[in-house]
Amino acid sequence: MTTLTEIWLHCPVCAKELRSQAVVTANPFDGKRTDFHPRAGGQPTAYLIHVCPRCAYAGKEAAFAEDITLDADLGQRVLNELTPRLTGAPLAASEKLELAIKVATWSDASSAVLADLYLRAAWCCADEGDAEAERYYRRYAAWSFESALAEYDGIEPHNRAVITYLIGELWRRIGDDERANEWFERVAGEIINYAEQLWLVDVAKRQQDDPREWFGETPWVLVR
Repeated sequence: MTTLTEIWLHCPVCAKELRSQAVVTANPFDGKRTDFHPRAGGQPTAYLIHVCPRCAYAGKEAAFAEDITLDADLGQRVLNELTPRLTGAPLAASEKLELAIKVATWSDASSAVLADLYLRAAWCCADEGDAEAERYYRRYAAWSFESALAEYDGIEPHNRAVITYLIGELWRRIGDDERANEWFERVAGEIINYAEQLWLVDVAKRQQDDPREWFGETPWVLVR
């Protein structure tokens, strides 16, 4: 069950004070899928992103902080390219993520931040039954995670093994088994704490030998 709370945000583009909802608790009723997609009632990912109803500026709660100052060119781009997309109809969760991805890209967000947004967009498309868009976002999530791993400090050391596994799982779900297995093979080399991370080697091997959906808990959080 997903529990929500009402929050007030300040849009840094058009200065509108907007009311939105944020997740207080989201208890997965059956763990997470093999790509760490939470199986929780109420689609909690839909409330991760907030959208200004006046200009369509979008992002996580931190993107609406009172001290946020945006580049004038970014604000104008939001008004020129995103605002016309507002029709008054409620936005689907994947549409909110799409807007947030554009804002993050224009803001020169890190590869890790973009990867996290692409992954969550793929989850939303899966929940909405849009297989084509799901594959599209999974591909960009995989590429962005790969870029983050290649950067000097793109991924925290304790998260490198789980991200390596996740890239493999993303490619497996896309249908590129050869590339998936290449990444699964790399998981063991990224382990830094065998007592806590050996399960990643086991699940990577499982997805190579007998790929299937499984459900379980993981302590991983990429971007808070």
